[in-house]
Amino acid sequence: MRRRLAAAIVAAMLAAPAFAQQQEPFEPEGYRTDNYRGPVPATLEGARVLTTAEAEAIWRAKSGAFIDVLPRPPKPKNLPEGTVWRDAPRKNIPGSIWLPDTGYGTLPPAMDDYFRRGLARASRGDKAALLVIYCLADCWMSWNAAKRALADGYANIAWYPDGTDGWERAKLPTDEAQPEPRPDQ
Repeated sequence: MRRRLAAAIVAAMLAAPAFAQQQEPFEPEGYRTDNYRGPVPATLEGARVLTTAEAEAIWRAKSGAFIDVLPRPPKPKNLPEGTVWRDAPRKNIPGSIWLPDTGYGTLPPAMDDYFRRGLARASRGDKAALLVIYCLADCWMSWNAAKRALADGYANIAWYPDGTDGWERAKLPTDEAQPEPRPDQ
């Protein structure tokens, strides 16, 4: 009897970490500042969370502005002199505004201003306009950016957590994207 009880306790203890890893993370109080690629919460307080079908319906109806916040890949350090560096092409949801590097947990003032100007352009200055913010699946960048837009007073934020990964899985069209010009370029 004691052996079975001990075995059951050990089995439960070993299963607990696996169960805990399967749970979706809770919303943090602030912004996520590291490990940006990983399971994201199912919610974002103050925002509407979209499925791919809901994002597609908004896109087809042209009833919201889509904002892609995927970071640009950094230029590799120590490239041999004379090496030509070209960014990998980014395909996003057609008609999106690409504001790269604006989903980090902490933004320098120039990038924060770049993000705010991008939101103002996408919303045409209307803080009640529907803005759909996305990146890739399991990417905290879009969660952070949507939370930041809410903090900036935008009242109609939709977060599309599956991003272009979900969009492409649904075999929906994409366009090659060019980022909005940044203040440091």
